Amino acid sequence: MLDADVHVWRQFLGNSTSEGTGSKSTRSRAPAPQTPAPHPKRTPAAPTSHPHPLMDEPHHSPTSWPDARAIAARAAVKEAAHAAPVMRTLSEALGQVLAAPLAALTDLPPFDTSAMDGWALAGPGPWRLPTDEKDQVHGILAGHGEAAALPDGHAVRIATGARVPPGATAVLRSEYGTAAGDGWLHASAAHPVVLGQDIRTRGQECRSGDQLLPAGTLVTPAVLGLAAAAGYDELPTVRRPRVEVLVLGDELLTEGLPHDGRIRDALGPMVGPWLRALGAEVTGTRRLADEADAVCAAVAESSADVVVTTGGTAAGPVDHVHPTLRRLGAELLVDGVAVRPGHPMLLARLAPENRENRESRESRESRESRENPEGPDTPEKSETPGPQTRPARHLVGLPGNPLAAVSGLLTLAEPLLRTLTGRPAPAPGPAPLAEAVQGHPRDTRLVPVTFRQDAAVPLRFNGPAMLRGIAVADGLAVIPPGGAKRGTEVEVLDLPWSAITTEQLSYADQTRRADQAHRTPQAGHRTPQASHHTDRAAGHGDGEDISPEEGPA
Repeated sequence: MLDADVHVWRQFLGNSTSEGTGSKSTRSRAPAPQTPAPHPKRTPAAPTSHPHPLMDEPHHSPTSWPDARAIAARAAVKEAAHAAPVMRTLSEALGQVLAAPLAALTDLPPFDTSAMDGWALAGPGPWRLPTDEKDQVHGILAGHGEAAALPDGHAVRIATGARVPPGATAVLRSEYGTAAGDGWLHASAAHPVVLGQDIRTRGQECRSGDQLLPAGTLVTPAVLGLAAAAGYDELPTVRRPRVEVLVLGDELLTEGLPHDGRIRDALGPMVGPWLRALGAEVTGTRRLADEADAVCAAVAESSADVVVTTGGTAAGPVDHVHPTLRRLGAELLVDGVAVRPGHPMLLARLAPENRENRESRESRESRESRENPEGPDTPEKSETPGPQTRPARHLVGLPGNPLAAVSGLLTLAEPLLRTLTGRPAPAPGPAPLAEAVQGHPRDTRLVPVTFRQDAAVPLRFNGPAMLRGIAVADGLAVIPPGGAKRGTEVEVLDLPWSAITTEQLSYADQTRRADQAHRTPQAGHRTPQASHHTDRAAGHGDGEDISPEEGPA
């Protein structure tokens, strides 16, 4: 950080405020536009005694946060447009995205049916009942073929969903009719019969060929039911993009407690499931040492549509992502974002796979298959059987600090994968802030929040190396440069699972939680203890600046 920046930042730290916690609730969805402040170019810093190769390059301004998301959303438009759909049976289509509009293959209902148990009627009453004992007891049942025509002035028993006989003009519900035993049916005076009542006419819901759902619709259980009713056995779905995760860092442990300067890898267990929640097919998570050739080979040999790296995106002595991209002739689409945490994130378009890289990758995959039949981290079964020869098309470089990596996932990976999976852009989700939030002098901040009484409550543990806040958050509030006052409506980025969780809560659960929130003191209102320390241990060095409470870095 430059001296001028340090001066501004120290002034800002002196004015930092506490941030609390709260219980979850639903919020309004009115749009809340954000106009980002301009980000002036900075004067390059003086070279160090041991300059990293990247430090010799001309200094550039980071991409604004809104622009970075827009670039990521556009980056894979061509690939998404040329991807062939995957046909899935209804039992396998849940959670996928429709690759084509869903058109009805039949009329719904396919014939006139009874909406109630009762009697099918022909003309005005009273109505003569059948003399046949079987017709008197059972009548017309669902699943049977067309019954004989019903003469005028007659009635016959009918079950819900049964095909209405020709000549029937209405259905009288069982509780509204009286069969006195004299062979005649009478309607209750309180419920006079209306022409067509309780008959679902053919094509009432749709006609064959009607478009039921557009392409891009998420396949939910209700969609599966509609598809089945409309005549489908399988659905055309968008092929999920194949993503490989590369976790970089010599200091990372995969088990046990931290020791001897080494720390637990928090990103390996988190990033893959997060990407799956965004609709990706994660082929595996590989852990690599901080060696330039190893990193370069892993990226070059990957067969995934998207490679996601963690750590190594800054300009330190063991940060190998930028040098790897230069060696592979990649095109940098986003190189740094004006956002805290996570500003060293990047997005690149990788060059097509050459013959040498393909042969090297296929040799490695064959060797790994023999040594470990289940593969690294038990990757999912590929949707494209046979040898995988597609080049890795994009790379998302996440910072190594955990919350900074989450920022990168929502800033770059989510829009990129949204395009590749054919999902529509989420509707803006603004909410008023329950407390004022300090902002970075120039950059956008992403702050974990939870909801209480439709307001976004900032969570205290929001530093780049912290996961305690995001673990209980409903989303990330987008704080513009300079901060936002209490009551200001700000955009809130939903977490991939937050909407699903909210939908699964029953009304009783939500009422109970709301009552508890009113009766129980909020944990977030305790007096904060400022801790003016710097903690970079939770991730690979990513150049983040950390404030009190590990705040708005």
